[in-house]
Order: sequence, then C-alpha cells, then structure tokens
Amino acid sequence: MHLATYLGLLHTSLTTLADAFREVGRGHGEEPDVRHTCQVLADLADQQAEALAPVVRRYGEHREDEPERLHAAGLESTRGGPVGLLRDLQDLYTLASLTDITWTVVGQAAQGLRDRELLDVVNSREQDTARQLTWLRTRIKQAAPQALIAAG
Repeated sequence: MHLATYLGLLHTSLTTLADAFREVGRGHGEEPDVRHTCQVLADLADQQAEALAPVVRRYGEHREDEPERLHAAGLESTRGGPVGLLRDLQDLYTLASLTDITWTVVGQAAQGLRDRELLDVVNSREQDTARQLTWLRTRIKQAAPQALIAAG
C-alpha cells in the first residue's frame, strides 16, 4: 500500500507551505495585508499538519526514493519589489496547489479504505487549502497590474 507515501508527501507539503507563507510574510512586510494574512495562512497549514498526525502515526509516513518527483521545495528567500511579490505569491500558489491535489488523492484512498478517521480529517481540513488558494488567487490578481504595468 502506498498511502504512507502520499501521507508523507502531504505532511511535507503542509509544513513546507507553512514555512513558505511565513517567509513571504516576512519578506514582504511592507505590505501589511501580506504580512498578516501569510501568518494566518501559515498557522492554518500548521493546524492541518497537526490534524493529520494521528493518521500518519497509524499508517506511517514513507519518503519516496525519487525526491525530485515527490518533493515540495520551499522558498529559501523572497524577491524584492512588486514583481518579486507577484512571483513569490505564484510560488505559494504552486505549493498550495500541490497540497490541494494531495488532499484529494489521500481522500480518495480514505474512501477506498472506508477509513472514517482519515475521511474526517480530509473533509475537515482540505477546505483550509481551498481558502489559501482563494486568497492567493485574489492577491495575485491585485498585484499583477501594479507589478506588470504600473511599476517602473
């Protein structure tokens, strides 16, 4: 059974996403909404990882031998300026999308296993990722015109 591989991927993507949100919030602190909202969304990712912990303890967490294929790379630093903010938000969106589809895959496995506990975790926490994606999409739309047209 490869569920442990996807639980590992989900757990890694959640912790990486939380760290990346914090990095973007710190790196773009001049944007008050970014600093505050990134912290809130990082805390949300931490809560998701905590909710997943009992299931990870039960099934285990396996790391694939192909890290380049199943790896959530984080943000080591942020870029400066309006275009930098836009690109950092896109990086966050990519990480959140990986997390979102991994919740979907794990949810499908939970249904196949008829694992009520895992289904409850997926159903209660995958909406957090949807919230993260919604905010990111909205903030990207807001940042794009300024970064691509107005910034000099």
